[in-house]
Order: sequence, then C-alpha cells, then structure tokens
Amino acid sequence: MKNNLLIAAACMLALLSTTGASLPYPILPPLFAAGTVNQLNHFLGLPPKLLFGIALTINPLGLMIGAALLGPLSDRYGRRPVLLTTALGAAAGHALTAWALIIQSYPLFLLARFVTGLLEGNGAVARAMLADRLEGPLRLKAFSWLNGAFYTGWLAGPLLAGFTLQWGITTPFWVAVVALVVMAAMVAAVLPKETPSTATTSWWQVARRQHSMNLLKHAELRTLFIVQLAYTCGVTAFYEFYPLWLVEFAHYDARGIAWMTALMCGLMTACSLTFAGRASMVAPLRRAAWFAFGVAATVAAVALGNLWIGLAAIVAFGIPNAFYNAIMPNWCADRFGHHGQGAVMGLLSMIFCVANILMALAGAVLALIDTRLVLALGALLAVWAGWRLLRWEAVMADAAIEVGAPGAALGANH
Repeated sequence: MKNNLLIAAACMLALLSTTGASLPYPILPPLFAAGTVNQLNHFLGLPPKLLFGIALTINPLGLMIGAALLGPLSDRYGRRPVLLTTALGAAAGHALTAWALIIQSYPLFLLARFVTGLLEGNGAVARAMLADRLEGPLRLKAFSWLNGAFYTGWLAGPLLAGFTLQWGITTPFWVAVVALVVMAAMVAAVLPKETPSTATTSWWQVARRQHSMNLLKHAELRTLFIVQLAYTCGVTAFYEFYPLWLVEFAHYDARGIAWMTALMCGLMTACSLTFAGRASMVAPLRRAAWFAFGVAATVAAVALGNLWIGLAAIVAFGIPNAFYNAIMPNWCADRFGHHGQGAVMGLLSMIFCVANILMALAGAVLALIDTRLVLALGALLAVWAGWRLLRWEAVMADAAIEVGAPGAALGANH
C-alpha cells in the first residue's frame, strides 16, 4: 500500500507539472492576437507576435533550469522538502500569473511564468524518488505510469483552460493553485521525513557546483547526453510541428488539432499504463533502439505528406514513444544512480527542454521552406539515436566479455 501511495503521489506531481506548463496554450493566442489593444499585447509598443513568442518560451526556459538544479538539490536536502517547496512555490507562481493578467502587467506575467516553470521542473525529483524507493519490475512499471501522467498533463492543461475560461481568464490558474496545494498536502502525508543531511554545502554551492550538467565530465554520461538529445530532438520536432502539418495538409482547425492530440495522448497514456512497464529479457538499450526506430518511422510517415498515412502515424507515434520513455529512465537509474538519482533524472529532464529550444529554432527556419523538412530532420535524428544505442550496447557487451565477466553484460542491461 505504501508503494502504491508513493507512485500515486509521483504521478499526481507529474500530471500537475505538465498541466501547469501547458495551461496557457489556449489562453495566450487570443490575448495577443485580439484586436483590442492593452498593456499585455502592446508592451513598450513591441509587435504582439513578438510578445507572444517571448511569453510562450519563458516557461520552458524555467523548466530547463529547474530540471538541471532541482534534482541535485533534492540529492542534498532530500526529496520530501524539495517536492513540498516546489509544489507550494508553483502554486504561488500560478497565483502571481493570475494577478499579472488582472493588472495587465507583461513583465510580471513573464516573471510569474518563468518562476512557475523553474519550480515545475521537479519532475526529475519525482523520478529520483521512485528510483530511490523502488526496484526491479515495480520500478520499471512505476516509471511507465509516471510517463503516462506526464503525457496526460499535456492534454489536461489545454482542456482545463478550455472548460474553465467561461468563468474568467484567471480561473484556470486559480484551479491550478488549489490542485498544487492539495498535492503538497499529499506529499507531506505520503513521504516520510528524511534524516537531515550532514553535508555543509549551501543551496547556492549545490546549484553552482552540483547541477546536472556536471555529470557530463563522465564519458558515458556524455554519450547518454548526445544520444538522448538526438532522440528528443526527433520527438520535439514532431510535437512542435505536426499541428502545422495538420493545418497545411489536412486543413484542420484548432478543434481538429485538439482531437488528434487527444487521440495520440490517450493511446500513449494507455500504452504507458498497460504494456510499456512490463519486464523483458531483451537488453534495455536494444529495446530502446528499436522503439527509437519506431518513432522515426511514424515521424517519417507524417513527413511524406500523404494525408491518411500521416493521420494514422500521428496517433501511432504514441506507442513506441511510450515504450522508449519507460525503458531509458529505468536503465539510467540502474547504471548511473551512484552519481545521485536526482542529478541523473534532472539531466534527462533538462535534455528534453534543450531539445525543445533547439528544434523550435531550427524548425522555425526549415518551416519557412516546408514543414515536412522539420519532420524529416526529426525522423533522421531518431534513426541516428537508435543506431547509436545499438552500438553502445554492443560495446558494453564486448567490454564485459574482454574482462572475463560475461555476467556483467547482463547486469548492465537489466
């Protein structure tokens, strides 16, 4: 029962963090595209589209920094206090966002969205918490459920905004405030108090010297960074530009895009909760490689431009992506956990944020020529990631045999 509550708390945290990140997506476009001039969409006389772009990217920037810092901070101060602090801090961030909308303060709005993103980068802490307390097949299943919660959040945020906007533009943010306060109470009830750390390092020293990027001084973790970045760039190329493909080739409106997204996220969540967390005798990196190839195939199918194949591929994308994201965090927890689970999971979360930024910049240029070029690039990057994972697994197996420890190859793969 205690493990079930732990997993439930982690999943609720993941759900609320991505819900908070995606909450403004249906709110911001009308604010900045409306013909009515106000202090938000004409701050300093700047073009509304520029202000919109900044407002859209400031939260992921906070998420990226939070992912790099919060995991190591939880290694130093404990999972429970960091989760409690970030949940309550994110609630305050949503309240500040609502207040900024009321007084139409663009600088305060940016500050609130950045701080909220920074504190909602605590998904790495939730993963580290599960890695600490669970082992074997249960941990693999828990990671799969956690991924399902993350996916659901990206769908729940826009839906929450859509259903509550009728009561005012700030209502979705107040709902998020209440949900995060309840989440903090759940964390306080479920997670036992941890033994205080005897370390004397301050939070600033931890943030400056022990952030997740420090892991890149280790050769294997540099390999992980490169491979995972390639894969997540392929994934984010799809996430960010398949809606544009739907507009250009399927002539979908916002409602049509929402339905396609709901189908994809629903399938991905169902797969995460039912199949992706099951144990397998196949080496994890080999399994991850084949699922990376599966992701590449679905993204390439969308890039081909054929309408019905593309629509089917968008929905099917959720299956290999769900499996990949159940396998890799579990394998990383086993292989690199001695570096600190918070730091390792923080690195994985930070890589995803970096990929979002990189593909947004590259895609903005390629989309001027043809949206399918962005998707084709994403497919190629996912293929390369799969190929590199297969090579990595083979090298580790050969190294284990050379030192006369054939069992080590299996140990590295489970």
